[in-house]
Amino acid sequence: MLRVGAMVMLMLACGVCRALSLSNAYSSPRNKERAVRETTQYIILHTTEAEAKSSLRKLSRNGEAHYCVDRDGKVYRIIDRRKVAYHCGTSMWAGRRNLDNVSIGIEVVGYHDRALNSAQYTALRELVLLLQKLYNVKDANVMPHAQVAYGTPNRWHRRSHRGRKRCGMGYATPSVRKLLGLKERWLSDPDVKARRLTVGDTFLSQILYARNGDALLPYKLPAAVAATPSGKIAKAVEKVSTSLPMRKPVREVLIKKGQTAWDVAREAYNAATTVYRFPDGRQITGDKLTDWESLVAGTKVILGEAEGEAVQTLAAGMHPKALVGDAVMAADTWYIRPTGGRIQGSRLNEKSLKALPPGTKILAGYAMCGPVTSRNLPSKLCPLRWDAPDTYYLFPGKSLQPATKIDMKRVPAGTYLFYKN
Repeated sequence: MLRVGAMVMLMLACGVCRALSLSNAYSSPRNKERAVRETTQYIILHTTEAEAKSSLRKLSRNGEAHYCVDRDGKVYRIIDRRKVAYHCGTSMWAGRRNLDNVSIGIEVVGYHDRALNSAQYTALRELVLLLQKLYNVKDANVMPHAQVAYGTPNRWHRRSHRGRKRCGMGYATPSVRKLLGLKERWLSDPDVKARRLTVGDTFLSQILYARNGDALLPYKLPAAVAATPSGKIAKAVEKVSTSLPMRKPVREVLIKKGQTAWDVAREAYNAATTVYRFPDGRQITGDKLTDWESLVAGTKVILGEAEGEAVQTLAAGMHPKALVGDAVMAADTWYIRPTGGRIQGSRLNEKSLKALPPGTKILAGYAMCGPVTSRNLPSKLCPLRWDAPDTYYLFPGKSLQPATKIDMKRVPAGTYLFYKN
């Protein structure tokens, strides 16, 4: 066992593997700040939902994956495989949250509703196999991001729910897993079964767990799928991969009758990079739109690459329940008043909820730490999440800013951090 482990480590370190072409061209500058994982229990597979150039830049800039597999099969190292990469976001499996701390993330250039090509299947298969041997990860625990991501309560779902993402959903189906050499898969969702979460996306649930999940995929794989040497993998997907059109970096989706913004955009429904173009020619960005539930059929939703804003803002006459559902008085829901005061949801009652002023910011599913002092810097207060894209800093006064938009060398004393719980 020691000899096999040493060999795998050598291949990963040197990039010497007959089926893998590894590159450090997009190694993240975040590497030096990231903590070392104490354990590795899962390998999480993603689809970038954008093309290679923009995806690799973003992944490198934010340290959002350990590896990225390009369309030609080349594998880019992003974050040191031993360290934490922020690839799962809000995640849970079998009651454990923040899977970033116990997993390796692999992004593959492509889209959740399109098949990969033969070079990608081959490279991904070899990379997963090496990592499984190195970290002793069982087949069932090689999962798509869609399977472990969950959403906190919002205007459409009163409770925390599975279905925040469809990222990489095809990796859970028997045919794709056979291509990747994975013999086991989860047949149900332990968090839904234990009622920690509800099902927020029935279609996704069927893809992940139904026996006919393959038939439900938006793309089709050949009936006879060979999960043997790379040459046969190439033959198995050649017809599919060569006929697939290249996708644009930006997706455009038409709203159908009865659909809400969440149905087509998920968390990006209120993002500044999401554009709503109405049939009469008017258009507005997601951060300016307020009526997300009554969109006219035929409205074009133009999706950029960014996710939606985790911070909800209370409008005049609105009850907080309209934004965060049953989490209004939860211990992991925080309210930031326009004046800068903060209060935990568990400290409120119905009267005080109604008294919250317009402009109040709401963070659901968050924990707080702080304050920052000369001895207690952010990296010490919150060692695993202090610079995560979904971590927010509340500066003295009233300024609430995401970690990605602040100068970490100039965080003033008295600042509090809010991080995904």
